[in-house]
Amino acid sequence: MPEETKGPNPVSPPEGGEKPPANPAQAAAQQPVTKPDNETAPKPEAAAPPAGTTAAPAPKPAAPPAAKPAPKPEGPKPEPWESELITALREQYGSGIKEANTYLAQKYLVVDKAILHAVLSRMRNEEQFDYCVDITAVHYPKREEQFDVVYVLYSFPKNERVRVKTLIHEGETLRSAFDVWPTADWLEREVYDMFGIGFDGHPDLKRILLPDGWKGHPLRKDYPILQQDQEWVQINLGIESGQ
Repeated sequence: MPEETKGPNPVSPPEGGEKPPANPAQAAAQQPVTKPDNETAPKPEAAAPPAGTTAAPAPKPAAPPAAKPAPKPEGPKPEPWESELITALREQYGSGIKEANTYLAQKYLVVDKAILHAVLSRMRNEEQFDYCVDITAVHYPKREEQFDVVYVLYSFPKNERVRVKTLIHEGETLRSAFDVWPTADWLEREVYDMFGIGFDGHPDLKRILLPDGWKGHPLRKDYPILQQDQEWVQINLGIESGQ
């Protein structure tokens, strides 16, 4: 009778008495795990500062240079005004015509005060500037000739506007343009009231906006506007000035 077999031959235990793993899964679990070189290599450590000192802070990045401001654009400038009128005036009055320019398309003349009335008469009678729009002044207290007196003229036939300007000193007077344009009456009175400039030959030169007893001329740059004649207000209104 053949011998009874009892399965595969038994595996002899390895030396040292350790038993082999019961199954392949256990064998895989018992295998040592190896790490890549980059994981097992020790990371370098920053060198410690010497004892008693502190580590210097990292330098900040340099700030970019500040941009230079753009230069301001130049404003408009007067340009020479050349025309038949200017040629005729220069031929007649010579150096008495000090300037003839346009500024932002606005035409203007600067004339000597000695020929002002003659120029105004010609502008009315020969050049058809039949309307005196306005007469006004500007005060420059630090200038030798402190006042500009400006005549704004308009020609209905030509549909043209021109300014005629002259310069005078403090206390000087000008010949009235009332005989050229009767509308100069109230315009010259306003210049007298606000600036104290007199006009010789005016039929009734007196204040037009302020009372006759008012002191000073409010459109002068040196007029103390915060003390608007407190004496007059107190005497005539019986109250303190509201300024």
